[in-house]
Amino acid sequence: MIIPLDLLISEEENVYEMTCAAIRRAYQVTVTGDEELSKNNGKVVSTAISQILTRKVQYRLEA
Repeated sequence: MIIPLDLLISEEENVYEMTCAAIRRAYQVTVTGDEELSKNNGKVVSTAISQILTRKVQYRLEA
């Protein structure tokens, strides 16, 4: 499965923040590419969400 649903369900952080991070990461993957993209059949958003949930990519909000 592309998106780890068990991690999505158990996520305790702010969903809005996670969504913003996934949107930003999806843009980065689109522009620069990623090795996981070929594994996920070119699905950029699913790849970004998966990377955020598995903590492969860390994020923080800047004020």
